Amino acid sequence: MIYRENGQFKTTYRADQQVFAIAQDRIAIGLLLVLAFVAVPLMASDYMFKAILVPFLILSLAAIGVNILVGYCGQISLGSGAFMAVGAYAAYNAFVRIDGMPVVVAMLIGGFFSALVGVFFGIPSLRVRGLYLAIATLAAQFVCDWAFLRIPWFTNNSTSGSVSVSNMQIFGWSIDSPVDKYLFALGMVVVFAVLAKNLVRSAIGREWMAIRDMDVAAAVIGIRPMYAKLTAFAVSSFIIGVAGAMWGFVYLGSWEPAAFSVDRSFQLLFMVIIGGLGSIMGCFFGAAFIVILPIFLNQFLPWAGSLVGIVISTAGIAHAEIMIFGALIVWFLIVEPHGLARLWSLAKQKLRTWPFPH
Repeated sequence: MIYRENGQFKTTYRADQQVFAIAQDRIAIGLLLVLAFVAVPLMASDYMFKAILVPFLILSLAAIGVNILVGYCGQISLGSGAFMAVGAYAAYNAFVRIDGMPVVVAMLIGGFFSALVGVFFGIPSLRVRGLYLAIATLAAQFVCDWAFLRIPWFTNNSTSGSVSVSNMQIFGWSIDSPVDKYLFALGMVVVFAVLAKNLVRSAIGREWMAIRDMDVAAAVIGIRPMYAKLTAFAVSSFIIGVAGAMWGFVYLGSWEPAAFSVDRSFQLLFMVIIGGLGSIMGCFFGAAFIVILPIFLNQFLPWAGSLVGIVISTAGIAHAEIMIFGALIVWFLIVEPHGLARLWSLAKQKLRTWPFPH
């Protein structure tokens, strides 16, 4: 819109364009949610739910927790798998030891204890940073692995070391079938994603980003580094703990400490790097990439090898998957540090102005 003020012509085109873009994004998200809640349960197969959709949703939630700490607050963490394990085992003990415990409340209890452990191992962040902080959080992984393997109380004195859950219900709704598990996981992820999106836009979210950009300058303008860092560890660990409880309850059903090994910590960090640091949407992109790529390689590599007369074994596919992951991480760090979320944002901008970029 063009208007006249003090003898000069001014325009509000850019503001109107920004409002229009926000409206477009909200409409797209609304349509995507309708598709996810209504169309997908009607069209997807049980294999799609078990192998792709449910792990994608839970890993997306865990990646949101990691991104709050690493992407928004700038604190490197390699203990995400440990925080998932704490959430899973705390939720398990609350669920089996307290009669009538609702499964959602048990998961939130798991997130609470994971937040406590995260704050404890986040205390070194007040003094160290970078590689030293990564090593400090990696210690959480080894401590938790040892505790859940050696202390029988955590596994309810299970002789095999593995635990299992069953008969999950919410207000009379039994979460047994793959569709039910998908809908439950989807509802939890939507709620936490909305909360996380609003949280990073709030005052505490701006404090996290100020600490990430320059903690000394943030302290000069009145931001308390101790409060900002520890709250980032608490919120991040809480979300990761809930995701760990969902991973054990909804996806695995029966698990042991190896399900939350250090490989899980690196996997979540790779999701955040590939998806985009400091982006909630990037968490979903990264999780989709990590979940879908192995399935794609298992189908594509044997087919490509057959074209040239080469038989690729299962071990070869596993090695190729690791090498491709490593190459993609290096590529994203060099070419596009902001990950797939940045590429998606650029694509949207191009589409909005096409075919008249001016």
